[in-house]
Amino acid sequence: MPASTSWNTLAEPKAIFMLIDLRTYTTRPGTLQKQLKLYAERGFPVQRRLAGDPLAFLVTETGPLNSYVHLWRYEDAAHRAQIRSTLQADPDWIAYLAESAEAGNLIAQENRLMVPAAFAPLPR
Repeated sequence: MPASTSWNTLAEPKAIFMLIDLRTYTTRPGTLQKQLKLYAERGFPVQRRLAGDPLAFLVTETGPLNSYVHLWRYEDAAHRAQIRSTLQADPDWIAYLAESAEAGNLIAQENRLMVPAAFAPLPR
């Protein structure tokens, strides 16, 4: 790689066509399956209806246990803001959030907004 080239230039804004919202949730020990069941029944149908299918939904097998990750793709930050705003106003989503909070299974959430590197674009 020439000295004037950096890894940052490999992901120039014009090459980026997608924003990935990577979300990691950690549950209290022994509650992962309860939280997944609650989300699958009450949260996922709403989120899927408004945001489409996730890029991935994964459960940790090694490393920090009692956690799951999901990745949602958006065209850009404005598209993400629109979907998130619609989701936060949806009565079914609000009900799910209240039920999830009452269950008390979640202890941490981490969100990362990421973009594909220009040399490895994701399929639309």
